[in-house]
Amino acid sequence: MSDDYQIDIPPSFFALYTDARRQRLREPIGTVRARYEVCEDLATHLIEHARILAHVEVPSEDEVLQRIHDGLRSPESGVSADEARWTVLRLAELLGWPMPALGPDGPAIGDAPAA
Repeated sequence: MSDDYQIDIPPSFFALYTDARRQRLREPIGTVRARYEVCEDLATHLIEHARILAHVEVPSEDEVLQRIHDGLRSPESGVSADEARWTVLRLAELLGWPMPALGPDGPAIGDAPAA
């Protein structure tokens, strides 16, 4: 892949693939870029779905995000658990909603994706 890559990957996403002890990526940069594009696209595509759920079915924004997170945590989703968490936090950011708790371990991973 060329060094002319035009999309900036936020530090919060790099953190998903960084070895904290050695401060190096655990995967090739091309893989990280591809996974970032998948997660960013997924978050963007989920905006309308989340808005519909919030207005029609689910009583709170936090619950909407938790349900989406639960769905993304399934093996069939195609994203890892860390990617699912990042995607939902990015979705909250895109919607302008508060960061969700996402289960027992809270937001973490840089708290806000800031892409």
